[in-house]
Amino acid sequence: MPVFRGATRADVPAVCDLLADDVLGRTREGAVSAHYLSAFDAMQAEGQNHLIVAEAQGRIVACYQITFISGLSLSAARRAQIEGVRVASDQRGHGLGEALIRDAEARARAAGCGLIQFTTNRSREDAHRFYDRMGFTPSHIGYKKPL
Repeated sequence: MPVFRGATRADVPAVCDLLADDVLGRTREGAVSAHYLSAFDAMQAEGQNHLIVAEAQGRIVACYQITFISGLSLSAARRAQIEGVRVASDQRGHGLGEALIRDAEARARAAGCGLIQFTTNRSREDAHRFYDRMGFTPSHIGYKKPL
């Protein structure tokens, strides 16, 4: 099983490859450029925003972003927001996704979070079934608006 660790700047190209390695990512992600590296630097500077990678045999095979958010709602529950969950296409179906979610849950608990949340595209029906199996509930409707 891969080792999950915080990403380094040197991992950004491999993460960008993972983000582009799916139906939706092919249309919205591009080659590694200065703006991806600047975004990684900004995430690092924020302190509560982490890019996590799974490495196996010297290769990045999965990734996710986790952000810890303090707030007042839900009795001042601290929450973890996960984004950019990706598993390399040749690694799917072997339990890596489950390990990735378990890693995110462990990090969220360690950060004092009482809730973990994310959004997923409506078209990702396989992902929906996976998240259902992992114990997540599709409890909210998400909205996005480009700025």
